[in-house]
Amino acid sequence: MDLRPFLQDAPLPALGTPGLVLRRMRRQDAPDWYAYLCDEAVTRHTSWQLDGVADLETLIDTCLAGHATGPVRLAIADVADGRLRGTIGFNDIAAAHGRAEIAYDLAPELWNRGIASNACAAVAQWALQSLGLRRVQATVLDSNPASCRVLERSGFRREGLLAHYRLVRGQPRDFWIYALTSMALP
Repeated sequence: MDLRPFLQDAPLPALGTPGLVLRRMRRQDAPDWYAYLCDEAVTRHTSWQLDGVADLETLIDTCLAGHATGPVRLAIADVADGRLRGTIGFNDIAAAHGRAEIAYDLAPELWNRGIASNACAAVAQWALQSLGLRRVQATVLDSNPASCRVLERSGFRREGLLAHYRLVRGQPRDFWIYALTSMALP
């Protein structure tokens, strides 16, 4: 899979939400990202565990490096001032298998407006149609029904429960697995 469209000037998919746009991440996005990721309401049902802004600067640097196995991330940004309001991208890429795991987050003041669903659908379809993926999957902590709804509204299908799939703050937790495949697109 070619990650250059994430990192260069190729057009990104339209978000479909007035006032917001997808753009490439910048290192200076880290403080805005951290401002909402340090909110327990945002991370309660996720595996995020951050010690500070420096953790996100390191993640952004890794994303910008463009390694074939990821991660890669895009900013969901305010059109007016360019400020990061959320992110979406891939945590894990298995190019040999045409598969990637999508991940997203959004500032809480933008929740329940369809923004995450629009971003998820746009990026997943773009990856399947333009980047050569055959499967975009997502794992969701079993206690996160809001994220399950985001995926279902984006056309993803729930495939099953992964028991003790990932440690979350030191505890093995169950995750739902969802997928959207190239066969499911019109």
